[in-house]
Amino acid sequence: MLRFVKTLGIRNEKETTIRWSPQVKPALGGLTFYIIFLLSIIFHSFIFSYSGDSIDFKFTGIVGAVSLGFLMGLADDAYNTRPVLKFLTQVLCGGILVYSGTYIDFFDSDILNYSLTVLWVVGLMNSINMLDNMDGITTIVSLVVCFTILILMLLGSGTSTFGATIIIGLLAALLGFLYFNWNPAKMYMGDTGSQYLGVLLAALSINYLWNPITTEEFSISRQFLIPLLTFIIPIVDTTTVTIKRLRKGNSPFVGGKDHTTHHLSYLGFSEKQVAAIVALISIVSSAIAVYIITSIQVWSHLYTIIFSAYFLIVFGILFYIANKNINKSEDVG
Repeated sequence: MLRFVKTLGIRNEKETTIRWSPQVKPALGGLTFYIIFLLSIIFHSFIFSYSGDSIDFKFTGIVGAVSLGFLMGLADDAYNTRPVLKFLTQVLCGGILVYSGTYIDFFDSDILNYSLTVLWVVGLMNSINMLDNMDGITTIVSLVVCFTILILMLLGSGTSTFGATIIIGLLAALLGFLYFNWNPAKMYMGDTGSQYLGVLLAALSINYLWNPITTEEFSISRQFLIPLLTFIIPIVDTTTVTIKRLRKGNSPFVGGKDHTTHHLSYLGFSEKQVAAIVALISIVSSAIAVYIITSIQVWSHLYTIIFSAYFLIVFGILFYIANKNINKSEDVG
């Protein structure tokens, strides 16, 4: 694909997309992700034709939402679509998941549950997209999240479900892509890849992080902390960038070299070292989330304080670094 596709995802010089690397590279990652996604669905039917579960409306909704996110990202890479169209499509992705039965079961009110689900889907699709600002970062974070969800699947529903097959296929796609996306990158995932990853990880996280398979009662703080810790890097990065840009009167959706990963680089770390730092934070945070689900039998306020403090410490450190080095960054234009 690198040999034959040279222009997909390469923007014109006058457009507003700003990347960390000054070099332009084809955005092929999303295409490979989606191809393997479809192959995973096909092969699941052959491998588990007698012992696995059948395709139901809920899973069909996930396929539809993921496909819509992929097509929207593909259109954005090819034509640089308007932000409002992108936002409406993201809302529709969340609506499809809700309608097909994939939603956060948190409140007593269905309206609140559905609203939180759409907010999570839209927020995560934008967070994953904004995090794709330096070689290998989004790929590494997505890999850690996928391994986390796979571990919870193995401890719960096993490997014969469609979800497990999709996760294994996604892990293979991400590992293969990381070879080409590692610094210096030969290709990017583009909006095609980031939008696909955003909606798929949102759907899987709803089933295994927001609504984990367990017989015990979850407290409010516990149910919030699990997804927050698992997605700590995209959440912290998006929150930090949004606060900084709004403070300057700029749109948070216009690209710039002012992300937390960029500011780690301004401290003197190489791109590979930044990727290693991001990976370490993601792994530790996801390990804590798995520990919360699998090992803590009785939840108390002490656990809420400890794990909330951990999240706030990570957020505070990265936010401090981002503001300390504000004069060294090339802010949004």
